[in-house]
Amino acid sequence: MYSFSRRAARAATRTLVVPLSGLLLWAGAPAASAHTDLTSSTPADGATLDALPPGIRLTFSDEMSQEYAKVALTAPDGSPAGTGDPLVDGKSASLVVKPGLPSGKYTVGYRVVSADGHPVSGSYSFTVQAVATATPDPAPSAPSAPPAASGDSMAASPSPTVSGTASSSAGGVSTTVIAGGLIVAGAGAGAAVFIVRRRAQRVG
Repeated sequence: MYSFSRRAARAATRTLVVPLSGLLLWAGAPAASAHTDLTSSTPADGATLDALPPGIRLTFSDEMSQEYAKVALTAPDGSPAGTGDPLVDGKSASLVVKPGLPSGKYTVGYRVVSADGHPVSGSYSFTVQAVATATPDPAPSAPSAPPAASGDSMAASPSPTVSGTASSSAGGVSTTVIAGGLIVAGAGAGAAVFIVRRRAQRVG
């Protein structure tokens, strides 16, 4: 009788232990299957910016390990745009960005390991658009100075010497002709008087 009771108790215990173990495993499954996710990022995935930020920051659902954190930023031409290694602060990992990079599409890639050893990797992109610069108004042109008068143009206009000379020459020629005519006339008159006197002397 006593032996039967002990066997029955053992069987009942085994019957209870198996379901209880399964229940504990089921309850622990969500915690074991939970994994770390990227919860936010700056700049955000798909963002369009007017200028490249000085750095990027990724925030995860669990704390990260500094030793295994890898964050990279790739420029539009495929060259690295980040400087150094990422800095991990609890659940966040940040990376400094090189200055003076061109506009275009940038890609962020990351691979980090949470404190419980779970690796997380992924990538996303954002765009930096070129900002049009305002065209400055042309400076008003200074009024042009009047052309400097040359020495030749400032000199007094010469008198019409050619015309004057021509007139004087014309006047001189006329006077000479008149004087010559008077001399010839006088000579002719003198000759006539001389001839008349000779004839008178011969007659007398």
